[in-house]
Amino acid sequence: MDGRGRPKRIFTGWKIVWGGAAIQAVHSGLVFNAFSLIAAQIHAEYGWSKSTLGGAFAMNRAESGLLGPLQGWMTDRWGPRAVLRLGAVIMAAGLVGFATLDSIAEFYGFYLIVALGSSLAGYLPVTVAIVNWFQRKRSRALAWSQMGFAVGGTLAFLYGVLLDHVGWRQASIWSAGITLAVILPAAQCYHREPSAVGEFVDGIDPRGPDAEAAAAIPSSQTAVDFTPAEAMRTRAFWFISLGHASALLVVGASMAHLALFLDEERGMSSLHVSLVVGALPAMMGVGQILGGVLGDGLIDKRVLVALAMLGHGLGLFVLAIAANPIMVWAFVLFHGLGWGVRGPIQSSMRADYFGPSDLGKIMGFSSLVVMLGMVIGPILAGVLADRTGSYQTGFLILALFAGLGSLWFYFATPPAPPARDAPAGAGG
Repeated sequence: MDGRGRPKRIFTGWKIVWGGAAIQAVHSGLVFNAFSLIAAQIHAEYGWSKSTLGGAFAMNRAESGLLGPLQGWMTDRWGPRAVLRLGAVIMAAGLVGFATLDSIAEFYGFYLIVALGSSLAGYLPVTVAIVNWFQRKRSRALAWSQMGFAVGGTLAFLYGVLLDHVGWRQASIWSAGITLAVILPAAQCYHREPSAVGEFVDGIDPRGPDAEAAAAIPSSQTAVDFTPAEAMRTRAFWFISLGHASALLVVGASMAHLALFLDEERGMSSLHVSLVVGALPAMMGVGQILGGVLGDGLIDKRVLVALAMLGHGLGLFVLAIAANPIMVWAFVLFHGLGWGVRGPIQSSMRADYFGPSDLGKIMGFSSLVVMLGMVIGPILAGVLADRTGSYQTGFLILALFAGLGSLWFYFATPPAPPARDAPAGAGG
């Protein structure tokens, strides 16, 4: 109850967080983590090479990266709600088309449509909305929203059961319906900023008893919002982007090839494979909880993300040399925790360093660099697996670069405020 005895309203910012969790659960469960399971069935049906399948996943992420600047502009210009709705419709249409494919060209074409929709109705507009609604608890809010990715990935086990019962074509039709049923309602609460609905950042009224807390800006956060051009002139922009790309070498390779690797090279049953694929995002969820709590002032974000990058590299290294199921589950532990900690913290770092005003555009330009990890990882792993007969060499190379990527984040120190010319007539 509030001071007048009325039921206390739930802060819309938390509704946005919960809606973001639902949206990202759809992407995780039906597109990203499901890809390696679907790829295994398509490989068995058509016999297409691993590099062909990995190339589709890489092209998916390349398209998302190339569209980043446009998507960032759309989000900043039209607001996240409109972009989320448009993306949901496009994604559902692509999934329906995917169920009808009968050639490599159609496989690539429909998957590109799915990629376009999932990019528009996913990570970027959700993140931009959240950083506009939260300041003091920004890392925590981002972590809670990204828990949806962990939840959706955990449900990959159920998606694997669905594939076994109805096949990948019918499962794609089901996925289209779920996409519309979840994302369209979840997008309803995505107002551009608190003032649009008479609320305040963090839910704290600057005119109320907590005015001092509302006015306080954490020392790690900029007091001046950067423009995209100003952000790209800083070392931090490039180091965070390169670190993010290094992490996605491992994420991309594992998403595209994990099920095939466990099936063909480690002889695991489809049930065991589904358990591993589903457990990975569950461990990611544990990492997100840790990152969200520790990232709001308890531990330097740069140190947290650098440690997470070491987890990515160590996890893929252990997977490459795995001689028994215990080592496979060690990969789940290291990679999952690293992934979970890194995700919300790197997003929070961008908002802390550059401010929320043009964050959509800044993230969009950053995606041009970040996409390299998602493109190179699946392609390199697939090509080397086709040529050597094993994923081990590709996984070891990617593990090394991911581990070294910890240095990019560690040296991404907060940028100095941008130097701007004084307005005409100022001074004296």
